[in-house]
Amino acid sequence: MTPMRFIETTPGKFSLLLDAGTTQVDELVEQLGHEPNGYFWEGVAQFLVSTEAPALDGRFSYDPEGDMFCAYGGDRDALEELAALMIPVTADGDRMRRLITSAKAGGFKFDD
Repeated sequence: MTPMRFIETTPGKFSLLLDAGTTQVDELVEQLGHEPNGYFWEGVAQFLVSTEAPALDGRFSYDPEGDMFCAYGGDRDALEELAALMIPVTADGDRMRRLITSAKAGGFKFDD
């Protein structure tokens, strides 16, 4: 089961949501010096897009809160691709550790 959910908010408008604090990697994220809140997960999404799926850049917007990550827009396919990138990271400690290490090495700053 994934902590992410995909909803159609109005016809043709979609949101990808993650309730912060509900992933299998939250404790690890804290051990690595970050707060697993919505802003941290926005950073994860931005880093994944920039490093693994640059064609997604600009195809949706972000609107995180402390307790929730949200990406939204009218491009359902782009949001589904983002979900496919993020879901493995929410459940795989090794994947999360590599992501944070790579982000740090590249000078990426999480806004958590």
